[in-house]
Amino acid sequence: MKSPFNKFLYIGFVVLGLYQALFSKDYMQAAASLGIGMAFDPFNPDQKWDQRPTWQKAVLVLHLALVAAMFGFGIGLNDR
Repeated sequence: MKSPFNKFLYIGFVVLGLYQALFSKDYMQAAASLGIGMAFDPFNPDQKWDQRPTWQKAVLVLHLALVAAMFGFGIGLNDR
Protein backbone atom coordinates (compact mmCIF):
# COMPACT_ATOMS: atom_id res chain seq x y z
CA MET A 1 0.00 0.00 0.00
CA LYS A 2 2.43 2.62 -1.21
CA SER A 3 0.84 5.89 -2.16
CA PRO A 4 1.44 9.57 -1.43
CA PHE A 5 -2.00 9.56 0.18
CA ASN A 6 -0.56 7.64 3.17
CA LYS A 7 1.01 10.83 4.51
CA PHE A 8 -2.33 12.62 4.47
CA LEU A 9 -4.09 9.73 6.21
CA TYR A 10 -1.31 9.52 8.80
CA ILE A 11 -1.47 13.24 9.55
CA GLY A 12 -5.28 13.15 9.61
CA PHE A 13 -5.42 10.36 12.17
CA VAL A 14 -2.74 12.01 14.30
CA VAL A 15 -4.63 15.30 14.31
CA LEU A 16 -7.89 13.48 15.08
CA GLY A 17 -6.26 11.60 17.94
CA LEU A 18 -4.75 14.75 19.42
CA TYR A 19 -8.11 16.52 19.18
CA GLN A 20 -9.83 13.64 20.95
CA ALA A 21 -7.19 13.62 23.69
CA LEU A 22 -6.81 17.35 24.26
CA PHE A 23 -10.30 18.73 23.69
CA SER A 24 -12.74 15.82 24.04
CA LYS A 25 -10.76 14.10 26.84
CA ASP A 26 -11.68 10.74 25.26
CA TYR A 27 -8.39 8.92 25.68
CA MET A 28 -9.56 5.51 24.45
CA GLN A 29 -10.76 7.00 21.16
CA ALA A 30 -7.52 8.97 20.94
CA ALA A 31 -5.51 5.77 21.40
CA ALA A 32 -7.57 4.06 18.70
CA SER A 33 -7.18 6.94 16.23
CA LEU A 34 -3.45 7.26 16.86
CA GLY A 35 -3.05 3.49 16.56
CA ILE A 36 -4.88 3.44 13.23
CA GLY A 37 -2.64 6.29 12.09
CA MET A 38 0.40 4.05 12.57
CA ALA A 39 -0.96 1.71 9.90
CA PHE A 40 -0.34 4.46 7.35
CA ASP A 41 3.44 4.70 7.53
CA PRO A 42 4.30 8.25 6.42
CA PHE A 43 7.78 7.15 5.38
CA ASN A 44 8.77 4.55 2.81
CA PRO A 45 6.97 1.37 3.95
CA ASP A 46 9.13 -0.78 1.67
CA GLN A 47 12.28 0.22 3.57
CA LYS A 48 13.38 -2.22 6.26
CA TRP A 49 13.55 -1.08 9.87
CA ASP A 50 17.32 -1.36 10.18
CA GLN A 51 17.81 0.70 7.00
CA ARG A 52 15.70 3.64 8.17
CA PRO A 53 17.36 6.83 9.43
CA THR A 54 17.43 7.27 13.19
CA TRP A 55 15.02 10.21 13.13
CA GLN A 56 12.36 8.12 11.36
CA LYS A 57 12.74 5.38 13.95
CA ALA A 58 12.45 7.97 16.72
CA VAL A 59 9.24 9.42 15.25
CA LEU A 60 7.61 6.00 15.01
CA VAL A 61 8.73 4.89 18.49
CA LEU A 62 7.48 8.16 20.02
CA HIS A 63 4.19 7.70 18.19
CA LEU A 64 3.89 4.19 19.63
CA ALA A 65 4.67 5.56 23.11
CA LEU A 66 1.93 8.17 22.67
CA VAL A 67 -0.56 5.43 21.74
CA ALA A 68 0.41 3.47 24.86
CA ALA A 69 0.10 6.58 27.04
CA MET A 70 -3.37 7.38 25.70
CA PHE A 71 -4.41 3.77 26.29
CA GLY A 72 -3.07 3.97 29.84
CA PHE A 73 -4.88 7.24 30.50
CA GLY A 74 -8.07 5.77 29.10
CA ILE A 75 -7.90 2.76 31.38
CA GLY A 76 -6.61 4.64 34.42
CA LEU A 77 -8.97 7.58 34.35
CA ASN A 78 -12.05 5.45 33.65
CA ASP A 79 -11.30 3.10 36.54
CA ARG A 80 -13.86 4.47 38.97
